[in-house]
Amino acid sequence: MINPSAHGWIDKFFAEQKHLQLPVVPYSREFYKNTRATGFIYGHVVSFDTLMPIDSKGWISEEFSKVALLNTLYGVYGLVSHESSSKDFIAKTISFYQEMHPKGFNLLDKMLPENSPSINLEKIIDERVQTNEGIIGKNFSHILTNALLFEDVLAFRQYLLNNEIPNNYLKKLEETIVSIVSLALNTKQKKSHYDDLLIKLFEASVRYTKFSKVNVQNLEVLELDYFTSELEKLYLIDMAGMALWNDEDMEKNEASFLYELAKNMNVSENFVTESITATDEFIHKYKKQIPYFNYSNPVKHFYEQTTQNVKVLITRNKSRLAKELANNGDLVLLLTHSTHRSLDAKEKKKMKKQLLEICKTIPSLTIFLLPGGSLLLPILIKFIPKLLPSTFNENLEIETE
Repeated sequence: MINPSAHGWIDKFFAEQKHLQLPVVPYSREFYKNTRATGFIYGHVVSFDTLMPIDSKGWISEEFSKVALLNTLYGVYGLVSHESSSKDFIAKTISFYQEMHPKGFNLLDKMLPENSPSINLEKIIDERVQTNEGIIGKNFSHILTNALLFEDVLAFRQYLLNNEIPNNYLKKLEETIVSIVSLALNTKQKKSHYDDLLIKLFEASVRYTKFSKVNVQNLEVLELDYFTSELEKLYLIDMAGMALWNDEDMEKNEASFLYELAKNMNVSENFVTESITATDEFIHKYKKQIPYFNYSNPVKHFYEQTTQNVKVLITRNKSRLAKELANNGDLVLLLTHSTHRSLDAKEKKKMKKQLLEICKTIPSLTIFLLPGGSLLLPILIKFIPKLLPSTFNENLEIETE
């Protein structure tokens, strides 16, 4: 089973998919529709378009996004090059991201000469599925950030075709997406809380432009003829459709906007009809699982979502955590005291420091070292007594007697 939070997961991915014979999908539209069916386009991955099934039981959302990004990049690599070499793919993907260098993406700091190419790519992908904000902000903007990850796939296609990313390509692509979404929202007669949230999430997710500064009046000013690839056109239509979605039937003027957009890009009306249906079916099916539909209480949602993620990470690293704690008697004593009395300021500071030192030694737990990560320590402390061996719990019982 692949663990996308542990070193070596990319090599394991290709080892498990060794029977791949690319190009698996020879046509852009088929590739795009298969990718959309996984949820990657919508930023909520529910499956993977691979020949060999992937066991994703117990994964957290970021892990789904990591594997989906890798697999989709690999898919477009096969679509363009008609090659299947994982070694060549990894080398080209690293070169692509080295050229990309988006704002706030500390690529060179993440890559080390002694690491294998696949490990370096793991670091890049790990960085790529996170926002440029701290962990608190990341939980609120996560879903749209990952929807916009398809920008990477489109830019990678350009890189493979031209041996470089066209000048200002990513900025132009993102500005167009934001402009189209803005125009789409303006066509809606019935505004909802979902629309306001969508704008806020886009503002938190874009990397090259500001959603609030977009002031376009119509589609004609967008120079849509700049985008000649079918993948680009289909993605722009789906992004607009995502903005126009609501629980009820789409208004006539809203649907007209999508058909006009498609006409301007020489995309058939059939795709628009199919896009509306696909988006509606996906959202209705997975609505309860998609974060941006569950923000009636953002604080409660953040706590529940983060608690579940932390619990998964602790469970996976249970033995290593137990070993580290066994070698730290002072910390065990403080954790024991914390179960039946409030620690004073000095004790809390000492426990926090020692817990963070332990997290440094376990890669999957470095989440607690990110900006704002220390706020999650109470969740870690809450689960430690429940998930560690009985000897630890015996110590608790002795202490409380």
